[in-house]
Amino acid sequence: MSNLRLFLKSGHWPTLLSSFLYFDLSFMAWMLVGALANHISSEFGLSAGEKGCMVALPLLGGSLLRLALGALADRIGAKRTAQAGLGLTLLPLLYGWLGADSLAEVYLVGLLLGVAGASFAVALPLASRWYPAEQQGLALGIAGAGNSGTVLATLFAPRLAEAWGWQAVFGLAALPILACLAVLTLLAREAPGGPGPRQRRDYRALLAHPEALRLGFIYALTFGGFVGLASFLPVFFHDQYAASRVSAGDFATLCVIAGSFLRPVGGWLADRFGGLRVLPAILGGATLGLGMLALLPFLELAVLTLFCVMALLGAGNGAVFQLVARHFGSRMGAATGLIGAVGGLGGFCLPIGLGLAQGASGSYGSGLAGLAAMMAGGALLLLAQARARAERPALKGEA
Repeated sequence: MSNLRLFLKSGHWPTLLSSFLYFDLSFMAWMLVGALANHISSEFGLSAGEKGCMVALPLLGGSLLRLALGALADRIGAKRTAQAGLGLTLLPLLYGWLGADSLAEVYLVGLLLGVAGASFAVALPLASRWYPAEQQGLALGIAGAGNSGTVLATLFAPRLAEAWGWQAVFGLAALPILACLAVLTLLAREAPGGPGPRQRRDYRALLAHPEALRLGFIYALTFGGFVGLASFLPVFFHDQYAASRVSAGDFATLCVIAGSFLRPVGGWLADRFGGLRVLPAILGGATLGLGMLALLPFLELAVLTLFCVMALLGAGNGAVFQLVARHFGSRMGAATGLIGAVGGLGGFCLPIGLGLAQGASGSYGSGLAGLAAMMAGGALLLLAQARARAERPALKGEA
C-alpha cells in the first residue's frame, strides 16, 4: 500500500490521465473498421480472406506510423506530437463518414486510421517520463490501459451502425476525438529534462540492439495477439457461431474488457517480480487457452476461453514495457515506436492468417492452432533468456 501512495504522490497525474484518454480514444478510432466489419462485409459481400485484409489494414498503418511518431515525440515533444496525431485522426474519420462509398475507399480509411494506432508511441513516453524507474511498470500499464478503447468500438459501433448506418459511426467517432484534443491541450505537460532530438545513428543503433529485437518479437505475440484478435473477434463470432452483428460485437467486448484493464496488473507484476519471470507464465497460459480454442468449442466456452486469453495478453503488454523502460529509458520514444511497430505488424498478420485459414479449410481452428504454437515459442525463448542470465551476474536494468 505504501508503494501505491508513493506512486500517487510522484509524477504528474493530469498528464497520466491525458495520456490514457489520448490512447483510449485513439484506440477506439483504430478499431472501428474491425467493429464495423460485419456491417461493411454485408454491404460488399466479402469473403473470409477479404474480411481479414480489411480489418488488418488499420493495424498495418499503425505499425508503419509508430516509428515516425515515436521519433517525432523525441524531437518536438510528446504533447505536441499527440496533438498532431489527434488532429490527423479526424481526417480519415470524416472521410469514412462522407466519402467511403466503395470497398477501396474503406480500405483507404482503414489504412489512414493507422495514425490513431500510432498513438501508442506517443502516449507512453508522455506519461513515463514523469515517473522513476521503479514505477515504470505501473505508470506505463495505466497509460497503456487505453487499449480499452477497443471496448468502446466493439460495444457501441455495431449498435450505432444498426440505427444510422456504418458510415455515420465514423462521423460520430470524431466528437470524442475533438474532446480529447481539448483535454490534452489543457492538462498535459512535458516532463522536465526530457530527451533531446535523436540522430539517425541513434535509431540505427537501436535497430541493432538485440534486446529491442527480442522484445519486439514478444510484443508481436502479446500486443499483436491482442489487437489482431480484438479486431477480428466480431467476424469470428459472426461467421463461426452465427451470432448476430450486434451480439458478435457484445461477445468481442466481453473478451476485450479483460485484456484492456489487466495491462496495469501486468506492469505491476513485472515491477514486483521482473518481466522475465512474469512473461513466460503469461505466454504459457495463452498457449493453453488458444490450443483449447483451436478445437472450436461451443459458444459459451469459446467466450470464456477468449476472455482468459485476452486477459493474459493484456497483462503481457504491461510486462513487456516494464522491460522496455528499464533498457531504453533515455530513448523511450524511439524504442516504443520500434517495438510498437513490430507489435502492430504481428496484429496485422493475425487477421489475414485467420481469414486465409478459414478460406482454405472452412474452419478457424488451424489458424488458432498456429497462433498457439507461436505463443509457445515465445515462452520458450524467454525461459532460455532467463536461464542464460541466471548463469551470469545480473546487468543493470535487467529484471
